[in-house]
Amino acid sequence: MSNTRDLQSPLPSPVFPQGKQWDAKKREGIYESDVTALVRRMLEDESIREDQRRAWERWRNDPEALQR
Repeated sequence: MSNTRDLQSPLPSPVFPQGKQWDAKKREGIYESDVTALVRRMLEDESIREDQRRAWERWRNDPEALQR
């Protein structure tokens, strides 16, 4: 059995409880917008990072996306 995953088969995206609050603290000493701080904090969650990696790989390897 292969260790590679089929990037075309969808895996469920992570689901978080309603009302989930992300502790998005800005980095000190540099400019960082609220949105950048939130995204950076969310990507520290392994489930979100893996979901986004899979989505990027599906998009990058989709031959139809190149035709658009």
